[in-house]
Amino acid sequence: MKELLTYIARNLVDHPDAVEVTEHAGDGETVLELRVASEDMGKVIGRQGRIAKEIRALMRSVAQRQGGKVSVEIVD
Repeated sequence: MKELLTYIARNLVDHPDAVEVTEHAGDGETVLELRVASEDMGKVIGRQGRIAKEIRALMRSVAQRQGGKVSVEIVD
């Protein structure tokens, strides 16, 4: 899961070396925190948050196929 989110984020941004994903286990759910360079924040969020919503939906779908739950947080 972490690798997939890293791959997606690195292909969206101008500074792929600044992409950092950390993984935390929660209450039956995995929380992935995505950090990007401040200049790339708009590219990850998108207009009206559309790209961020799609990233979250994709990650939930993959996690569901693997029998788990995941949430993605984009942090500054």
